[in-house]
Amino acid sequence: MSDKDLVYEGLVLELRRGTLVLSVLGQLREKKYGYSLVQDLKSNGLEIDQSTLYPLLRRLEKQGLLKSDWSLEESRPRRYYVLSEEGQNVLEKLKQAWNEMVAVMKSVLD
Repeated sequence: MSDKDLVYEGLVLELRRGTLVLSVLGQLREKKYGYSLVQDLKSNGLEIDQSTLYPLLRRLEKQGLLKSDWSLEESRPRRYYVLSEEGQNVLEKLKQAWNEMVAVMKSVLD
């Protein structure tokens, strides 16, 4: 891989990182456990490593945007995450900010 390719890959990664919080919050309008969240994001075209996801989930929960609870109903315990009321409010604001940024970027890039 050339130096130019590496620079490009790094820039794409930087853009992608900026979308992770919005993507995760958007998927947690209904309860999901970590692995199912990884799979849902992947099926929508956004791959995220579990080593990136779990610290992000813990941070969002600490910030009061997510709630979690353990389910013991299946063969092994699973921690399920869902948006808190504050998380729902923040998601709506972030979606609005995202749409505004997309419009600005479209204007700037066209």
